[in-house]
Amino acid sequence: MGSQVILNPDSLVNITTSLSAVYTNSLIIPLCFAAASILARVEPVRRLFRRNGTVPNSEESAAPVHPENLVQELNAHIGSHGGPLIYTHMLIRLVGTLALLGLSITSLILDEVRRNGKQGLELLEGQEDIVDSLGKWGKKHPKKKYGTHYTKREWLEAAMCLTFLYTSLLALISVTAKPKWSKVVTRHLNTVLLATFSVYLYRDVYPLITFTLKPKDLSEGGILWAKITLLAVTSVVIPLAIPRPYVPVDPKNPLPEPSPEQTASIFSLATYAFIDRLVLAAYRVSHLDFNQLPPLSDHDSAEYLKSLSFKHLDVFSGAPKRHLFFGLIHIFRSAYVQLAVMILVHVFANFAAPIGLNRLLRYLEPGGEMAVVRPWFWILWLFIGPIGGTISIQWYVFVTTRTLVRTQAIITQLVFEHSLRIRVKAETADSSGSSTSSSPETLTPDSASVHEGTVDGSDTIHSISPSEAESTTVHSSTSSVSSGTDKGKAKKTDKRIKKETDDAPSSDTNNLVGKINNLVTTDLENITDGRDFLFVIIYIPVQIVLCMVFLYAVLGWSCFVGLGVMIVSFPLPGMIAKYVKRAQEKRLKKTDARVQSVSESMNVLRMIKLFGWESKMESRIAEKRDEELVWIRRRQILEMINGIITISNSLLFQSVIMKQTIHASVIYSSMTVFDMLREQMRIIFRSINDTVTAKVSLDRVSDFLKNTELLDSFSDKAPESDDYFVPADAVSDPQKIGFRNAHFTWSSDVNGSLTPSKRRFTLRIEGELLFKPKCVNLVIGETGSGKTSLLMALLSEMHFVPFGPDSWYNLPREGGIAYAAQESWVQNETIRENIVFGSPFDQDRYNKVLYQCGLERDIGLFEAGDATEVGEKGLTLSGGQKARITLARAIYSKAEIILLDDVLAALDVHTARWIVDKCFSGDLMEGRTMILVTHNIAVTRPIAGFVVAIKEGRIESQGTALEALGKDPALAEEANKEQQIIDKTGEEVDEKPPAEETKADGKLIVAEEIQEGHVSWSAVKMYLTSMGGRYTWAFFFAFIFAMFITEILNAFYTWFLGYWASQYETHDPASVSVSHAVVTYSIGVVIYIFGTVRASRAIHKELIISIFGTTLRWLDTTPTSRVIARCTQDIRAVDGPVAMWLQAVSEISMMMILKYTAVVVITPIFFFPGVAVAFLGAVCGQVYIKAQLSVKREMSNARAPVLGHFGAAIAGLTSIRAYGAQEAFKAESLRRIDKFTRAARTYYNLNRWITIRVDVLGALLSCFLAVYLVYYRGQSASNTGFSLNMAVGFSSLILWWVRTLNEFEVQGHLERIQDYISIEQEPKPKAETVPPAYWPASGNLRVEKLSARYSQDGPKVLHDISFDIRSGERVGIVGRTGSGKSSLTLSLLRCIFTEGTVYYDGIPTDKINLDALRSNITIIPQVPELLSGTLRQNLDPFDQYDDATLNDALRAAGLFALQSDMNEGRITLDSSISSGGSNLSVGQRQILALARALVRGSKLLILDEDYRTDSIIQDSLRNELKDITLITVAHRLQTIMDADKIMVLDAGRIVEFDSPQALLNIKDGKLRSLVDQSNDKDSLYTMVTRAR
Repeated sequence: MGSQVILNPDSLVNITTSLSAVYTNSLIIPLCFAAASILARVEPVRRLFRRNGTVPNSEESAAPVHPENLVQELNAHIGSHGGPLIYTHMLIRLVGTLALLGLSITSLILDEVRRNGKQGLELLEGQEDIVDSLGKWGKKHPKKKYGTHYTKREWLEAAMCLTFLYTSLLALISVTAKPKWSKVVTRHLNTVLLATFSVYLYRDVYPLITFTLKPKDLSEGGILWAKITLLAVTSVVIPLAIPRPYVPVDPKNPLPEPSPEQTASIFSLATYAFIDRLVLAAYRVSHLDFNQLPPLSDHDSAEYLKSLSFKHLDVFSGAPKRHLFFGLIHIFRSAYVQLAVMILVHVFANFAAPIGLNRLLRYLEPGGEMAVVRPWFWILWLFIGPIGGTISIQWYVFVTTRTLVRTQAIITQLVFEHSLRIRVKAETADSSGSSTSSSPETLTPDSASVHEGTVDGSDTIHSISPSEAESTTVHSSTSSVSSGTDKGKAKKTDKRIKKETDDAPSSDTNNLVGKINNLVTTDLENITDGRDFLFVIIYIPVQIVLCMVFLYAVLGWSCFVGLGVMIVSFPLPGMIAKYVKRAQEKRLKKTDARVQSVSESMNVLRMIKLFGWESKMESRIAEKRDEELVWIRRRQILEMINGIITISNSLLFQSVIMKQTIHASVIYSSMTVFDMLREQMRIIFRSINDTVTAKVSLDRVSDFLKNTELLDSFSDKAPESDDYFVPADAVSDPQKIGFRNAHFTWSSDVNGSLTPSKRRFTLRIEGELLFKPKCVNLVIGETGSGKTSLLMALLSEMHFVPFGPDSWYNLPREGGIAYAAQESWVQNETIRENIVFGSPFDQDRYNKVLYQCGLERDIGLFEAGDATEVGEKGLTLSGGQKARITLARAIYSKAEIILLDDVLAALDVHTARWIVDKCFSGDLMEGRTMILVTHNIAVTRPIAGFVVAIKEGRIESQGTALEALGKDPALAEEANKEQQIIDKTGEEVDEKPPAEETKADGKLIVAEEIQEGHVSWSAVKMYLTSMGGRYTWAFFFAFIFAMFITEILNAFYTWFLGYWASQYETHDPASVSVSHAVVTYSIGVVIYIFGTVRASRAIHKELIISIFGTTLRWLDTTPTSRVIARCTQDIRAVDGPVAMWLQAVSEISMMMILKYTAVVVITPIFFFPGVAVAFLGAVCGQVYIKAQLSVKREMSNARAPVLGHFGAAIAGLTSIRAYGAQEAFKAESLRRIDKFTRAARTYYNLNRWITIRVDVLGALLSCFLAVYLVYYRGQSASNTGFSLNMAVGFSSLILWWVRTLNEFEVQGHLERIQDYISIEQEPKPKAETVPPAYWPASGNLRVEKLSARYSQDGPKVLHDISFDIRSGERVGIVGRTGSGKSSLTLSLLRCIFTEGTVYYDGIPTDKINLDALRSNITIIPQVPELLSGTLRQNLDPFDQYDDATLNDALRAAGLFALQSDMNEGRITLDSSISSGGSNLSVGQRQILALARALVRGSKLLILDEDYRTDSIIQDSLRNELKDITLITVAHRLQTIMDADKIMVLDAGRIVEFDSPQALLNIKDGKLRSLVDQSNDKDSLYTMVTRAR
């Protein structure tokens, strides 16, 4: 047997005990984490080692490393890790881990040296049992000095050495490996280092906060603190401070400059230091430019958000059919998980300060003898608790505001794209006058029903569906039924139409466009305001539970009494919430009605001014405003009741609990928790109100997305067996253009297909109608016959009702479609951009288009040429110019099929012939198919290859022009008249604004004004004086006095509790009353509410009066959408946020003053640090406000273009869909949303920046005060508690004061409103310039030396004009473009700046109030403007005349003659008119405008004659206006040659003015030259002879 090893049992026990002590020691934990890290990544680490050289890669080893490329390779490696800054942090961490390894080895060696020093031999002798236990090896080495055994301490140091060896290896790999592996390794490295740091904190730092414990590793001396410092740096500082590498959303398309938010370190994110540069840059300049804002993160780009969200929200992108709320929650689910975590962190952090205050005061009460924890630790809680709570809640707000902005982007684009799918229908005000929405542009779709209705500025932009985007759109019926005779088909179809319309729900088209705009403004803001619903679900319940736990711990059972009070009163918020919801719904409806009225008024403001209706329209809007304010005030009072309940519950809770004998430590810590409870109640009410309001608005958006009627191609209506047919045969040729047995209505329900006369209109195409390809196809018919409806049906704009088994209609789209509406649609862009319309620019083709469309001369008249902006709705262009630009757009496009809706109607015969000869017959039309709706049969008949005649919605005939005219004598007669007109063609006399008024750069619309610096005192003063009314000082004295007394009572109550706690032996706890504060507060708030309502009414009235009283020139240079934004968004802010923030600033200012005073009284030394902190807070606030004002204003101005794009797109919906330009408009919407998002994200981040900094200042102030009071002053517990309570309140209020003041200032709404209140004004009415009651008794007009200009410093457009017109005379005005015809009519109405004198019935017009002058002169423009409502309301908006008078006017204007052959559908006084009159033909609108003029009974009538003015209107003018002075701005010589006098203008001067006979006798005269150059001068001479 060999030698045996004999183990001493006692020695074995000692070893086992020693190892067990090692394994249970906390220092072994880091090694356990390291082991777990290795086990978790064994395979990845092995691969990592192989890739990084431990196992060489054959390919890498084969590639030689060239010394000259070493630097480049190093730079590339550093760049792959995020750049030099990130790599430097990684290197510092590597050095730190190596230093930790060195310190651990040093510590191990020192332990060994100490153990084996002078007493080494004695120690060896004392450990013989261990030597014996080692057997032979121990006997062989009995004299070895080191390594014979390890103590527990050495085993632990060895474990630490292994841990730091592992971390050093990980740190080395992190700087040498590729980024993919470096990220994995870094996570493990940070975990192990953080675990190690936590162990040392527990062992060696925690004991320092107690009176009894000592650090466990204190024997290491300085090495211990060096280790802790290095661990703090490597495990905490570096991970928090290292910037994050930029990771693009799309690696193929990274941002050229990433957002600082995406690369900021964790510390920078937590403190928002990544926007320090922005804040400092803003402080150095007067206004921060938009381009200086941080770039937009690609996670926030609208395109990315669309791709992320639409699949969950948009049914047409694959989203399930569900409420919008669930889709939004799914999209932002990860964000709301973060929010839930942050809420919980914030809740627990909130209790750090109450616990610290309780323990600190408890330490002071007994003198500190029994305390275990040192007081400085509890003082530290007063700092760490608020800071932790601030960081967590600010991160919560950071995520919510990020979600808010993203939600705004998503819903805005969602509503926009859905709007592209809705069916265009005329909108009419319903009988009740109720409206559900508001709109910057209440424009309506093209014609509703009976007639060809035109696409005016009231369409909507709608997108094309995938089916529409296909190369050929074939529409057929989809189920099978046998067909009968045509007669049977017609009957069956009528039944089917009736059944379909009866079964369908009534379409609510009222104010649809306004509703769309309201959805993305008011409703969207309400939805985002309800984002904090997690507070109700998580924050409030958890906070209340913890509050009760805390109160039970310090107060005992009495806290449950207070809880009972809260539970009993808890149903009250729910009850009030119902009333709030009802008030909010009513308020929104009233707001919609007001905004609708304002929007419509703004869209026809020129007409209102020309008619002198300003004061009456102001009164009408004021009535709607008063109705709205009733509900606004009601909601504010309900919210005040909520606030009173909150305060009462909290104070009652305190009173119930405090009716007992307690100590200061209990009182002041409990009061902090009471404040928290009171805040919970306030949050409950606010959150419930916000959530209810958000629910209402979210329902509105969801309802719009679900229930708005869509085009057939987007409709998901389930087919019914009776209503749909399977085609018997498909379209034989997909290139066919036409219909077969198809019926169309303007809506799938009955209301949507009604005409103004309540007649259901159906376009019926029985049999087959095929248009002839590659030639001109004419569509002719009487006014209202359905010509436009035919084009709309072809474009799939109407609802298709199959007529039989072979029903279909087809429009090939692969070659492109171009469309020009009758009422021209132009964008607020340059002339060139309107013509090119996104197509590739071809200079030669462009020049040809200008020539063939007759635009060369027009463009030459503009100083900026084709770079001239056309203005909103083309206000710089005449009707003919807009029509030709719209035509040029269609011709310039390379579409193979061109649809033109009566584009010749806006042109004089001379220009129309040019268009027909040069354009329609030109080389650009070769090989293209044109379908032309026209009244000008005579002009277009020579080029027509195919003619379709329509009558009352049916095809009357098809074939040649002769065949069509042969079947319709009325059309034939009209064609003959037009042929006569062609033969009598005179000079072109198109009108345009004076060229000298056009700026060289072509800009017309002035840029949105951006205020710089703080909100002006004048704007604030405007609001304050509006609040107080006639008794401003009395109002503010009452309000401020009430708030001041409230805060004094609150402060006294707090002090008295502490005093009572120290003197409770001689005082009754029940002697404290708190009801006075509640009553006083209520009085102050009620006063304030009535003041805010007064201000809202007064400011709105001033704004409306100012806009209605401005000049036409100002209206020309200011987009309507911008004006409407002032009356909607900015007024909404005055109704809510402005009043709320002003109240908050007032209350917080009072609270700060009183709390600061209270602390100084108890602790005078607080005066200096309080002033210092307030000063630093003010400095931060000033820097912040300087940046925030700029950013806020940029954000507000970035929002307007988003809404403007809505209006512009909606105005040209049919055109855009026809051109297939939806994607371009979607992309433009995304671009504008991105601009707004960029400003909005910066705005909200700036709020976080100031909050963190001011909260840190406040926490430091509280800590320093606590240190002074505890260690140096020796105050009693009650005074210390009172001082700290007031100091904490004061420091926390610094932030809120800065924030609320900033919010009040940066709103910007008051400034923008004030800017519009102070715009240039026309002279206001005065009592001394009211004309006599008899005036005007006649239509005499005498003009002496009249000069006019469009601006005070602009050039003259009229030069010393003098003339005299007797009452009853008919005078025609002619002249070339720019001669001053329109300028003369405007100057007679004093619409532009004039010099000289105009006598109307003997009284100078400059001595008469403008409203009196304009109400006694009537002007009929080329394109008459109508209001939504009934025909009666249009003729008599203010109920001044009876029905007999109105019907007489309609008869005299020729309406009854027009309708003489109509058996149904006659337009009556009760017929509904859509906004702008878009459901009427242009001819019908002119008749109504003439009737309105006859109703007014003016002695002077000015007619801007339109080329499409038909014979009925001309006859009315000759026969019905015998006693009225008529001035006609003529475009055709034939219409004025029988006038009493003719005025010829040239360059703003009268060159001829006399009777036609006298002028024709002038040799070389202007009029004579015009007549002699005409094609039929003999006829013109004959007219003059007859008129004699």
